[in-house]
Amino acid sequence: MRILKQLEKSFGEPLSCGGPGADHGGHFAVNRAMTPPFDLDGLRQALVPLHRDLPADLDHQAYRRHYRLADSLARPEVTVALGALTAGGYQLAVQGWWPREPRGSLLLLHGYYDHMGLYGHVVDWALSRQWAVLACDLPGHGLSSGARASINDFAEYQTALTALVAEARRLDLPRPWHLLGQSTGGAILLDYLLRGEPAPELGETILLAPLVRPHAWRQGLWTYRLVKPFARALPRRFSVNSGDPAFLDFLQQDSLQPRELPAQWVGALARWIPQLERAPASNRSLLVIQGEQDFTVDWRHNLGVLEAKFARPEVLRLPEARHHLVNETEALRQRYFRWLDDRLA
Repeated sequence: MRILKQLEKSFGEPLSCGGPGADHGGHFAVNRAMTPPFDLDGLRQALVPLHRDLPADLDHQAYRRHYRLADSLARPEVTVALGALTAGGYQLAVQGWWPREPRGSLLLLHGYYDHMGLYGHVVDWALSRQWAVLACDLPGHGLSSGARASINDFAEYQTALTALVAEARRLDLPRPWHLLGQSTGGAILLDYLLRGEPAPELGETILLAPLVRPHAWRQGLWTYRLVKPFARALPRRFSVNSGDPAFLDFLQQDSLQPRELPAQWVGALARWIPQLERAPASNRSLLVIQGEQDFTVDWRHNLGVLEAKFARPEVLRLPEARHHLVNETEALRQRYFRWLDDRLA
C-alpha cells in the first residue's frame, strides 16, 4: 500500500494539468462532473470530415459557448468548423478557425488530460495575428476515440500529428505552418522534429512547459515498475497548476476530463523518454516558455535536453508561473504572448 501511495504521488498528478501539489496549495477534491449543455455522445457520433463550409449544429454551438471558443456567431470575420479525421484506427476530433485574410497558420497540440476546448486563449491570440488555426483532440482525449488518457505507444501520437499535418495540406492552410504544444503536446512536437520527417511548410515551433521527463521521474519509475503487475490505473488528483482559480474550478467539473491515470500510459512514457534523449540533434530552433513554479515536469532537466538537441533555442522563464501556461493568469499570458509577438514579427 505504501508503494502504491508513492506511485500515486509521483504519477497521480496530470502531466498536462498537474502542478505543485502539497507544496503549493494542496489538491482539489472532485465531487461531481458538470453536465455539459450539449449531447456529448451525440456530438462525437455526428463528426464528419472537416471542411470550411461545414455547418455548425446546436450541439457544436453549445460546445463552443461552453468552452468560450471563438465562434462565427460572435466573430463573423472568423469561419469555424468542427469535424473528424482518421489516424491509426482512431477517430480524432479536429477543429479549424479561418480569419478572412490569413497570413499563416498554427497547428495546435494540447497536453495530457487536456482537450482543444481548453485552448481558447491560444486560439484568440493566433487569430489576432491573422493566423488560421487547426487543432485536434489526441487519442483518448476530449471528443476523440480511444481509451481515456491512455496510449499503447507514443508512436501513436506521431500518427495523430502526421494526420493533422496532412489535414493542413488537404485544407490548403496558408503557410508557414507554426506549431504550438503544451506539455505532452510539446513532447509530441519534439519527437516529430528530432525523429520524424518535418514538413517543409513548417515555420516556428512554440513549446509551453514541454514534457521530456516528469518531475521526480526516477523515483516514480521505480515505484511504477514495482506496482505495475497490480495496478491498472490510479485515481487522478487535481492540483493547483495555474494561478487562475476560475480555471481550476472549471477543470474539476469539466465532463471531458479523464478521472484516472492509466498504468499503460506511464509505461509508454517510460519507453519514449530514452528514445527521445538518444535522438540526434537538430539544426532547428525553438521558442520555449517555462514556468519556474512547475512541479509537473522536470523543467531544469528538460531545458538542458532542449539546449543540447536544438540550435539556439530561445527560452522565456517565468518565475511565478506554474505548469498550465495556456490557462495561467491573464498577466502571465499577456507577458508571454508579447514575448512571442516580438519574435514572430
